[in-house]
This record gives sequence, C-alpha cells and structure tokens, in this order.
Amino acid sequence: MNDVSKDALLSDVCIGTSAAPTYLPGHQFETKDKDGKPRAFNLIDGAVAANNPTLLAMTHSKQILLAMGNKNPIKPADYGKFMVLSLGTGSAKVEEKFDAVESSKWGLLGWLYNKGARPIIDSFTQASSDLVDIHASVLFQALRSENSYYLRIQDDELTGNTASVDVATRENMHRLVGVGRALLRRPACRVNVETGKNEPDDDRGTNEEELNDFAKMLVAERRARLKKKADTSQ
Repeated sequence: MNDVSKDALLSDVCIGTSAAPTYLPGHQFETKDKDGKPRAFNLIDGAVAANNPTLLAMTHSKQILLAMGNKNPIKPADYGKFMVLSLGTGSAKVEEKFDAVESSKWGLLGWLYNKGARPIIDSFTQASSDLVDIHASVLFQALRSENSYYLRIQDDELTGNTASVDVATRENMHRLVGVGRALLRRPACRVNVETGKNEPDDDRGTNEEELNDFAKMLVAERRARLKKKADTSQ
C-alpha cells in the first residue's frame, strides 16, 4: 500500500535535499496520512546518513519489486541484473594537509575548522561516500558485471571555488559546467580499494562513451519489455 504521507510537495523535497549543516538551513514541512493526520519532516541533510546514496537506491529498487508482487527472494547474485549509474557531485582534491600527530593536538575548534577546512565534517562525508563506492564496485566485480552494469562518474580533484558547496556566482557556475564537460572526455575510472581514489580503467572508454553504452542498453531493455508485454496481451 502506498504511504500517502510521503507524497510531499516537490518544492519541499528540493529545499529539504539541499539543506546542509553549516552551509544551508534545514527545512521543516508537514504532510498528511490517509486519515488526515499530520506527519512532520525535519530535514537537515541526507549526506549525514548517506553521502553517496547508491546502496539506498539499490535497496529501494528491491522494495519496489516486492511491492509489485515479486514474492521470490532477491538473491545476492541478482545484483548482477542491476544497472547502476552513480553520478558524484565532485569533491576537493586530497591535499593531505593533516596527519595523526598534528590532529592529536587539536581541541573541538581544531576539528571543526582548521586551515580553511572542516576536518571532522570532511572526514565523515568523504569516508561515507568512498565506502559506498568501494562496496558497490567490489560487489559488481565479484559478479563479473562491473564493466557492464556499474558506472561511477566523479571528479575528486576539484580546487578553489569549484570545490565549494555554497559559491553560486555566475562565474563559478560556468566553471562547473566546464568541469562537467571535461569530465565527459576523461576515461572511465574504477575505485582503488586501497586508497579510495578513482583511477582510469584501461578496459573502458571515456565517460561519454560509457554513458552512450548505458543509454543503448536501457533502450534495448525498454524495447524488449514492450515487446514482451505486447506478446502476452495477444
């Protein structure tokens, strides 16, 4: 049964998902359930729980299949049937500003703000995102389907204002457009499970070529489903 209390306004969803502690304010709104009772939402930032929502999307897909009446248990090997396109929003180039010796001398303020960075926030968000990418990459590698069904596109070498969360000037927007276009021409990457860094995958083409291949597979799948539906209705 659909939960109507989750049928929020698109405006509330957009404002809520853009919230970010220390950058942009949280957002509160209400919806109503099927009996008219209010349900309150207090959103601060999804990245606090899942900075990289890839695994959440895969879990949600399984829930949809179950809701559609698929009673068969989804086995681990069935993940090989998933097509996952993971688009990162970019991250600052790792500069290795700090080490354990230096950070051991910090107090609360040192962890919150240091040399223009926010060490505690950066550590949590980056680690969360990297672990999900590593988990998904290793999962698809184990199923021997990574090159076909899992594509992660991320620029982890942003510098200056392009790495900022809240610099929305016209000039910076144009810079980010340039970053995106350049990223299309770069080779597709695979995460190094030892370092967490993205490295070019010699077995794949550019990000643009991989996206085209993804699109072709989706079109072929859509046509196959429509044909199957037409055949069964005859």
